[in-house]
Amino acid sequence: MDCIFEKKRSVLHPTPIFNQFITQKNGVEIFLKREDLLHPLVSGNKFRKLKYNLQEAKKQGKDTILTFGGAFSNHILATSAAAKLSDFKSIGIIRGEELGGENLEKTLLQNETLRNAKDMGMQLLFIDRETYRNKDNPMFIEGLKSKLGDFYLVPEGGTNDLAIKGCEEILSEADKDVEVVCCSVGTGGTLSGIINSSHEQQHILGFSALKGDFLKDEVAQHVEKKNWQIIIDYHFGGYAKVDRTLIDFMNDFKANYKVLLDPIYTGKMMYGIFDRIEKGQFSKNTRILAVHTGGLQGISGINKRLVKKNLPKIST
Repeated sequence: MDCIFEKKRSVLHPTPIFNQFITQKNGVEIFLKREDLLHPLVSGNKFRKLKYNLQEAKKQGKDTILTFGGAFSNHILATSAAAKLSDFKSIGIIRGEELGGENLEKTLLQNETLRNAKDMGMQLLFIDRETYRNKDNPMFIEGLKSKLGDFYLVPEGGTNDLAIKGCEEILSEADKDVEVVCCSVGTGGTLSGIINSSHEQQHILGFSALKGDFLKDEVAQHVEKKNWQIIIDYHFGGYAKVDRTLIDFMNDFKANYKVLLDPIYTGKMMYGIFDRIEKGQFSKNTRILAVHTGGLQGISGINKRLVKKNLPKIST
């Protein structure tokens, strides 16, 4: 895969990805595609989503990348790193006006994600949640350009047509023999890319990290194949919600298989896969390839919340 970054290719070129055998349960084999190892700063599906967007920004002659995200957004940090390494300026519009202003110093002290993004050179602008809902409104975007100057827009979560194109490169020819491919779902871009590049005989399962059954309509806009479904039973209460059951599963997974999962996406997906195997929902001799989409940098923020709730921390 070509590197999205043009300078220092030997340093910034992505690490080759491999499929790690995890275990066999009830006659079902589980493999993990280690996309989390793709790049030290822009890992997993964030690298895939940004690759062609940064190429397009250069093609258009833009010098600034602007995007949106929450206070612990993997996408915000990945965009700031990718922009710096590709000689772009970057702007992050952050949900939560109360985090900025006179509280900014405290926010950066307590929030490793935003602190690291700022250290990467990202300009952080905090807006209230009601205004943030306009992030897809063309008039709102034009208003930002009038205040901030011209920029190349990458949407919240990074999903657009170019992001999906990048995610189509997750599966390779070597993956054609697995019967089931699984990935977590947030905005639907990664799942859409995997569906587009999948073989017809494969079944693609997306494990939603969000509460509700609306993501299938979003994904359906980007795919033509019918070999997929979205599982909505393993969100653990909604986006970024975790409980002791999930924490214990993730810590056991790390102890048993020496792989760290993230609690927002991949941890919930792997829990769902194991649970469905236990319930006999996969045929014997099925080979499952689960995609590890990265996102590990967010664990420190989640652990701070867990301590406040007197819950055990995620082992790192």
